[in-house]
Amino acid sequence: MGAGLRPLTGTDDLMSVLRFAPSPTGRLHLGNARTLLLNALLARRDGGRFLLRLDDTDRERVREEYVDAIRADLAWLGLTPDGEARQSERTALYEAAFERLKAAGRLYPAYESEAELDRARKLARASGRPPLYDRAALRLTPERRAALEAEGRRPHWRFRLTGGRVAWEDDVRGAQEIDLGSLSDPVVRRDDGSFLYVFTSVVDDADMGVTAVVRGEDHVANTAVQLDLFAALGAAPPAFAHHNLLTSAEGDGLSKRTGALALATLRDEGVEALAVAAYATLIGSAEAVRPVASLDDLAGLLDLKRLSRAPAQVDMGELRALSEKTLHALPFETVAARLEAAGVGGGAAFWNTVRGNLATLGDAATWWAIAADDGFPAPPAEAEHAATLQKALELLPPEPWDETTWKAWTGAVSTATGAKGRALFQPLRLALTGAAHGPELARLLPFIGRARAADRLTRAIGG
Repeated sequence: MGAGLRPLTGTDDLMSVLRFAPSPTGRLHLGNARTLLLNALLARRDGGRFLLRLDDTDRERVREEYVDAIRADLAWLGLTPDGEARQSERTALYEAAFERLKAAGRLYPAYESEAELDRARKLARASGRPPLYDRAALRLTPERRAALEAEGRRPHWRFRLTGGRVAWEDDVRGAQEIDLGSLSDPVVRRDDGSFLYVFTSVVDDADMGVTAVVRGEDHVANTAVQLDLFAALGAAPPAFAHHNLLTSAEGDGLSKRTGALALATLRDEGVEALAVAAYATLIGSAEAVRPVASLDDLAGLLDLKRLSRAPAQVDMGELRALSEKTLHALPFETVAARLEAAGVGGGAAFWNTVRGNLATLGDAATWWAIAADDGFPAPPAEAEHAATLQKALELLPPEPWDETTWKAWTGAVSTATGAKGRALFQPLRLALTGAAHGPELARLLPFIGRARAADRLTRAIGG
């Protein structure tokens, strides 16, 4: 580990504390879920604590509906944080840390407008120089500062980096080292008085005792800056690990602004939450993407050192196939409440009959309607099958029906008509269910029952 870094996993005398700190400025997507799950599952695996911290200091973009959506997404994935905090309610803590850094001479006011900064960056690039902030604000005389403020300019505040190199041992990327001289002094407070993520995150992590931060590799430079901030505040930093990012099928990065692969959309499409969790966690790693029985099982598969360094491309076909496999393996007890909410009856027996034929759990309601709806619209049979269906109607056995009924009944119809194989079974399936494929009829037939079967056969042959 780098000097002063805490271990990534808990020890006997230090419980692991991890957090997910989204900004409620849009809907969480699959890439956000990757960061969320890696932190939550590490805490679960190590018997630690997992915190939800809402980065809601951006007054213009934060919306309360997104706060509610984040909570709903976590609940859907089966994650319950051990604590929740909102940065908008922690301003006093940030003010105190700000004043400490200011008194230590690590902060300085800068008055450039965004347009002026943009021009300076473009000029630097045109001159072949890196577009770094040149610390021009440090060269302002007191008189010039006073003149700028008299014009109505309000300063933003920058943190003065120490320079030199910062090193840490990254649990995904290995040994990391960044020259702080290659980075601009970061803005930690806007001219409207609000604080920025790079600063508030450090203050919060120190205050909450966060021991490890797992986040996307696009934050590597932020980590170098934040390690300097931890040192300036005299706080022990957490361990840092930077995972590879997910991209769309076209190779584009995922963004809350575009809504691509939003968790709410996947939920509405019927993708299983446990499949989303497994996919977001295992894709782009040495572990094969596969169904898991629970989040605990998924946590047992997690090893940050087995994550790839390359971006991982999302394949929706693969995710949907994983969702189906996950759904087919779910025991009745796990889905009972969802089936009841969807109006599906029949208990465990019906679930075990149909689950192998479902693409989404919503399809169970379709099969329940097929089995139990007295008004099911049986399609008319082709003329060549009318005689077979007529004989099947005549030979319908009395109830009670069980899983042996189908074989005995179709055997009798075959003997009477000479129909066999597809010529026998396909017309019966179409008449009884309206579908060419579906659950095993030996198990589905008892849910249809004799009265509905007789009515459907009658209507299929035009009776």
